[in-house]
Amino acid sequence: MPDRSAGRRSYTADMRLVDYTLAKRAKLTDLRGGRLSRTDVCDAHPELLRAARNVGEPTPVPCPVCAEEPLVHVTYVFGDALHQRSGRVWPRDGLADLHRSLDEVACYVVEVCTACYWNHLAQRYLLGRRHAG
Repeated sequence: MPDRSAGRRSYTADMRLVDYTLAKRAKLTDLRGGRLSRTDVCDAHPELLRAARNVGEPTPVPCPVCAEEPLVHVTYVFGDALHQRSGRVWPRDGLADLHRSLDEVACYVVEVCTACYWNHLAQRYLLGRRHAG
């Protein structure tokens, strides 16, 4: 899948990537069709909102629910080699170091709206020397 962020090298382009766009579309269709309420889909945890506000990466994409704010991406990393750092928010510019220095880490990108609290898992991909090349 091509990288959609202009001017940045993609560390996900050749990695094992799972994109959750179809699940997002289904959820938004259910919301717009009245099968889900706004409170069902705009339920971001306070810690996720704090991460989005403080270390999240703004995107140019408006929130699909409220269109008041652009979405923010928050990346979490998991891996045995990270020890106590596993499961934490990781800045995108630090992913290259993980890719070069560890055998494998799983990255989860969550899109968040800090205005209405929409949140959705956008992508999951693997990084690390095991997946290089």
